[in-house]
Parts: sequence; C-alpha cells; structure tokens
Amino acid sequence: MTVRRLPALCGLATVAALLTGCGIRATEVPTDYGPAPSRVRCSLAEPDVSARATPGLPAQVFLLCGSSLVAVDRTVRVPDGASDSGRRVLVAQGLLDELAAQPSAAEKEAGHTSDVRGGIVVTGPRSGDPEDTLRLSTDPDDLTSYALAQVVCTFSASAAAEGDGSVILAGPTDRSARRYSCTDEVRARPGSNEPPADEVTGG
Repeated sequence: MTVRRLPALCGLATVAALLTGCGIRATEVPTDYGPAPSRVRCSLAEPDVSARATPGLPAQVFLLCGSSLVAVDRTVRVPDGASDSGRRVLVAQGLLDELAAQPSAAEKEAGHTSDVRGGIVVTGPRSGDPEDTLRLSTDPDDLTSYALAQVVCTFSASAAAEGDGSVILAGPTDRSARRYSCTDEVRARPGSNEPPADEVTGG
C-alpha cells in the first residue's frame, strides 16, 4: 500500500512546488473571502452635518442606494399651533420635498439618489376618507416602484402616519384610499417589490 501511494504523494508535492513557484500559497482547506467589495458604500463616511443644520422636527427619509433603500437624517419645519391633522399634512409635505430635493454632496458621494420628482402636493382626507389619509396630487399608481417605495417607507416611519409601519395614501381622483406597508422586502428590493396595499374606506 505504501509503494502504491508514492506516485500520488509525489504528484501532490509537485503541485505544491509549482504553486509556491508561482507565488501562490497552497492551502489544504477551502478559503472563502466573501463577495467582491461593492463600489457603492451606501453609508456616509462622516455624519452629514448639513442635513441637521436646519431647525425643525428631526426625521428620516429613505433614499436609494444601489438596489435598496437607506435612511438618512432630515429635519422638517412645522409651525407651532398646527392641529393634529394639519401637522400630519405639513410633515408629509416636508418629507416629500426632502425626497424630491437633490441629495447632499456627502450623500451623493456615498451613492445616494432619489426617484421622487418635485411638484407633488400633499393634502388631507376628503369626506369619506379615513381621518389619517394623505392625498397626493400625483396618483400613487403613477409613481415608479422606486419612488412609491421611498414615499411609503418615509411616511410610514414618520409623524405623518400611525406609527404601525403603514400609511394611507390616495391620489387626486375619487378612487378609494389604500393602506400601504413598508416591509423588509420593499426596503431591500424596491424595484421588484412594490409596497403591499389594501383598500380602505370610512372615516
């Protein structure tokens, strides 16, 4: 048995010698170095002071980075004395404006972008809508899947919603409002996973 194994051992020694000669270290076990590093880091190298410089209500908006959503800090100005319903609309409008604004220089460097376009106006509920409905001047169905995910996840995590991970949205027409949810799947893949939505009625 010993004599028969000598050719195999010699072969292994030859392979090891060749690898060493090429500058490659031979290894006896598989080595997993993990996935290739991404060119987009998606996290700010330093806290973005400019995003916090404006006085107002601390909030977060969801921007796009690569194929997922990432939360970044913002502030929203809400006048004192606003009613609960008025405050909700003002917060939603402020967040929507932040989503439509150009990312800061630090955010751009980290790979952050937004698919939300400017000019969308938020109003409160109409007669027959649930009291926490937010109506957009652009129908949610007309937003891209990325923009809708940004809006839903931003609103649902803010004072513009009920705090249960969902938000009730409707468009400018008489179509019934729908409750949209921001899920882990939506945050991870907003391009292929639209926020789940259920029709809601009643005040």
